[in-house]
Amino acid sequence: MDAIDRKILALYQHDTRRVAASIGAEVGLSVAAVQRRLKRLRSNGTIANEIAVLNNVAVGRPITCLVSIALASSAAQIDKFTRRMRDLAEVQQCYHVTGSSDIFLVVTAESMEDYRAFARTRLEIPQVARYETHVVLDRTKVGLSLPTGKSRKG
Repeated sequence: MDAIDRKILALYQHDTRRVAASIGAEVGLSVAAVQRRLKRLRSNGTIANEIAVLNNVAVGRPITCLVSIALASSAAQIDKFTRRMRDLAEVQQCYHVTGSSDIFLVVTAESMEDYRAFARTRLEIPQVARYETHVVLDRTKVGLSLPTGKSRKG
């Protein structure tokens, strides 16, 4: 990946509807060249997915909870638990982490009652030693964009 690819990614990840001509004008390439590079970045996995970001309130899921979970089980149980979380629509993100918790979730809900039902059925199970829920009061920054500049070493 060269500097031009990084510039294209920086522009594209914030608005995938942006036309190749607009990107090309900023990075100094033709439309065809930008399209070829985007195709290559998709095929080699650099662009992992292109998604729509929905407004949580508009779709009726105004509650976001950050949940830290300590499991009372082995590595195999961690894998089983994370696979189950992957299949749940209300779980936006699931991370296996270091520290005092094993798993960290980002969960959306229609209401606190809806979240409580989720917790009772998905978290209050024998594999979970304990969990702690933090209810988001303000979504200050939400996103998945990454810095695309060259990493600094040394």
